[in-house]
Amino acid sequence: MIYDQLPKLALSVGEPAGIGPDIVACLAIRNLPTRLLCIADPQVIAERAETLGIPLEIIVCTEIEAVPPHRSGTLAVLPVRANVPVVPGRLDTNNASYVLKCLDLAVSAARERAVDAIVTGPVHKGVINDARYPFTGHTEYLAKDLASKCEPVMMLVAGDLRVALATTHIALRDVPQALTSDRLESVISVVAQALKSQFNIRHPRIGVCGLNPHAGESGHFGQEDQDVIAPAITAAARSDITLLGPMPADTAFAPSVRGSIDAYVTMYHDQGLPVIKALGFGEIVNITLGLPILRTSVDHGTAIELAGSGKAKCDSLFAAVNMAIRLAKTTRQ
Repeated sequence: MIYDQLPKLALSVGEPAGIGPDIVACLAIRNLPTRLLCIADPQVIAERAETLGIPLEIIVCTEIEAVPPHRSGTLAVLPVRANVPVVPGRLDTNNASYVLKCLDLAVSAARERAVDAIVTGPVHKGVINDARYPFTGHTEYLAKDLASKCEPVMMLVAGDLRVALATTHIALRDVPQALTSDRLESVISVVAQALKSQFNIRHPRIGVCGLNPHAGESGHFGQEDQDVIAPAITAAARSDITLLGPMPADTAFAPSVRGSIDAYVTMYHDQGLPVIKALGFGEIVNITLGLPILRTSVDHGTAIELAGSGKAKCDSLFAAVNMAIRLAKTTRQ
């Protein structure tokens, strides 16, 4: 890739019957210092913009190299036709393969260095699985597609609050078995490297939450904290990072503690995400660490019931695009 001053981003819209087209149309009227290429059905975006009363000029762009600098009120689109007509608020399994095709094209462009990063809109896991495509989430799908040497790590960012997950989309009853010292050591290392290389934090301070109440209370509330988590922290320790934990999760996010933590590693989905979503919902960015490409995403779902209503906000997508721009520039340095 021949770099210019403007990072080039590929944006996959996600589920077309949800708010993905809404927030993309909303995003397009903002000023963005990037070359933004939306991968979608141009008709779907145009119709949703018309429904919302958003004046939008679609620029069909069949060559990624020809993506122009973004201008407010325009949207460069790499055309991919939906399999069946899209009705806002009405899921259709026939369009599941269209959703995955758009995502795959974005990933391929990033893998080939035709774009600097990808930004992903919300997908509906249920309808994709109903169409018989195994799909537990973007994080897992991208890891499998890219055959990354490192296991991917899902991290949500809201301002200076960063929360990474040791396990992602699995049932709570399966978490203890999924947690291993090797896995945790890898997660901690991936987070530490990202804080250094992508966020320019020279000496990261990482808080590692325990699994059980009170971090196990010396084994009285479970053995995982002292048998799995503590050894992982010891193994991941280096002179250029500070690791704290296992930290009792009920006090780890107290304001007096958060100010001294650059990132948290939490043990399962609903241990860390309710905290960051309570504090910053709508402006959170989902970042996948440990991949050979840069990927950011929104912090919300498809909100099927809001599609075409004009009530969906694009703040999280705006934040995700700006984060992708920031990370792309940092990576270039």
